[in-house]
Amino acid sequence: MKQFVQIVISLGVAVWIFWFLYKDIAFDSLLDQIMASNWAWIILSLLISMLAYMIRSWRWTLLIDTEDGTKVSLGRAYHALMVGYLINMLIPRAGEVARCGVLSRTNGTSTGYLIGTVIVERSIDLLCLVSTILLAFFVEQELFLNLAGQLVDVASLGQKIISNLPLVIGGIAVCVLIIWYVFRRFADNGLVNKIQHFFREILSGLKKIGELSNPAGFWTSSIFLWFLYFLTMYTISLGIPSTANLSAGEVLLVMVMGSIGMIAPVQGGIGTFHALVAFILIQLGISEVDGKIFAAIIHGTQVILVLGAGLISWVIMMKLPVWEKPKET
Repeated sequence: MKQFVQIVISLGVAVWIFWFLYKDIAFDSLLDQIMASNWAWIILSLLISMLAYMIRSWRWTLLIDTEDGTKVSLGRAYHALMVGYLINMLIPRAGEVARCGVLSRTNGTSTGYLIGTVIVERSIDLLCLVSTILLAFFVEQELFLNLAGQLVDVASLGQKIISNLPLVIGGIAVCVLIIWYVFRRFADNGLVNKIQHFFREILSGLKKIGELSNPAGFWTSSIFLWFLYFLTMYTISLGIPSTANLSAGEVLLVMVMGSIGMIAPVQGGIGTFHALVAFILIQLGISEVDGKIFAAIIHGTQVILVLGAGLISWVIMMKLPVWEKPKET
């Protein structure tokens, strides 16, 4: 019941955000933008997305293929991954467990072991996201500072920090000591345990990658994945008239905001993706209506791709025989 309530609440929040964003946009405007788009670019973006799914699947096989794991074919890893994406459209985060269960059913690798590989994978994705945000900051530093300036006077804040530098350093030191004390004093607290467990998972994940038979392949594929995510966003921006003139750096910013929207605990990033992408496009000079329509087109095409590929992969995986442990002789 608790899980059901969480699913309903997250779906309700997603639908409400989506409705709030698009309630004043006429359907004809969306249809006109779709008809005016260059679908050769949009189809190319979908092909790049499929390549990204294949690369992600191959990277997953590298994590599974260790002394404790069992070799997994690229095809089965891909189909399990797409089933996971399909389930995520219905239940946030459940797809990670679902893809492990589906693969375990046909390959024999324990679900617990596979979940461990997914945790490692997601930890690295988080590091890549942070690195991408830093890259976007250096590429579009002026825009970043302008956005920050809308929230706070950056110049004035910098002067205050410099003029009160000893006080600032002392405050940081006190905060560090307080955090250290809280983690020591309340080590058995549920929230503290979750935070500590999160960082331990990242550290253990980095250690695990060093033990892989092909760590270079893992890191190369991780970096290439995010390059493909950028290409997906860039090609589709070329296909839509309102965003065709965006620079590569500006598209990188849009991708970062979209990625942040996708990690929100709602089904398929519905609402949150649209809100953040539209927000950054408005800051780049795109009209509010065009920004929201762009977000709807790129998210909608990706959802259709996941639904189609995910359903096909689901059928394929369900038709495969259940793995049976070899009988001892």
